[in-house]
Amino acid sequence: MTDAAHLERSIEIKTVPSGGKDDRARPPLSRRTGRGIHSALSSINVGLWRDLTDRAVEPNGYYLPEWALAVDALSRNHMNNAALAAYSDNSRLIGLMPAIPAWRAYKLPLPALVSADVWPPLGTILLDRAAPVEAASALIRQARASGAHALILRDVALDGPAMLAFTAALEAERLKPRILQSHARALLDATRDADELLRDALGAKKLKELRRQRNRLAELGEVIYTIASTPGDVMPALDVFLKLEASGWKARRGTALVQDDSHAAFIRRAVSDLAARGQCEIISLYAGETPVAAGIVLRHLDRAFYFKLGVDEQFVKFSPGVQLTLELTRQMCADPAINSVDSTAIPNHPMIDPIWRNRLSIGDVLIPLRRNDPFVTLIRTAITARRMVRGPARRAIHLIRKIREKRS
Repeated sequence: MTDAAHLERSIEIKTVPSGGKDDRARPPLSRRTGRGIHSALSSINVGLWRDLTDRAVEPNGYYLPEWALAVDALSRNHMNNAALAAYSDNSRLIGLMPAIPAWRAYKLPLPALVSADVWPPLGTILLDRAAPVEAASALIRQARASGAHALILRDVALDGPAMLAFTAALEAERLKPRILQSHARALLDATRDADELLRDALGAKKLKELRRQRNRLAELGEVIYTIASTPGDVMPALDVFLKLEASGWKARRGTALVQDDSHAAFIRRAVSDLAARGQCEIISLYAGETPVAAGIVLRHLDRAFYFKLGVDEQFVKFSPGVQLTLELTRQMCADPAINSVDSTAIPNHPMIDPIWRNRLSIGDVLIPLRRNDPFVTLIRTAITARRMVRGPARRAIHLIRKIREKRS
């Protein structure tokens, strides 16, 4: 066994035994013993976790407990995550990082812990806004005590306050974060007037064409935009979304949520639990009684998150996905509680990028845990090489899919 493989095994994440509900409210075993043993994500006290999300220095709808625990319990290939958890002296949770070993994240035997992917590409760590640097420092110390040589924060906002807190914590130890990859994705500035924003983004000619398409759609029935946000309304709306998503190209690729029982179970639980707390909406566009597009939107603090979109491709000539997104833009710009909406889309997305012109810088960041550690260079080199090999292969697969879809 290589040294790296041995170290990878030595930091395998273990579940901390719990003797009951009272035990789960106490700090994890790692903090009490210094042994660097991690909690299972499912063992984190939900009340403390919710309190932390209310105080988070930066929002992340996908690390809300209702979402992350549904993924952890039900969604195939995303289950049984662990957690690094930081507590204040009065046992208040001040930092939380869902985590997995590098082997699970990359299939590489590296001595690193990686932020867990709980579906969409956003791994911004939850840090208490009253003590973000203290929380980041505590997570770094816990990872170091586990035997890891690095933390890998995947898909974090590079310019956000959570990343700034990690950078400050590292500076105190004369260390620096290293960006492994970065890109920009569409972000809606919801503080602007919607009509002005859309005119600036799309121009008068494109907006006129979209109004013409909407008028043609209205010939089939009155065009109605609906928002389901209560527990009683959201589940029937979710069923409509799932049917729409499974009716088009996602179904042909086998990536629609309803095509995998575990993913369908996760989304039903997550949407129900979040709606009960006012943190999830299903938006839909109808022509008469016929649904033509629907999407899932999460809310956390002053930001919303556009999770997924499903459309009926029979109505593609009316641009149903764009029409729905225009309505969502107007809704969010009119909501005083929301300052921005993260598209969580791929870079250069052909639908959302022309509409939402602001950009959010996202990247994977390596957090070294010791100075002058040769393993950090090994970890960085291995992950970079893996990405260079997988990138062209993925692009080739996407090209083949597009060719097949055009021919079908």
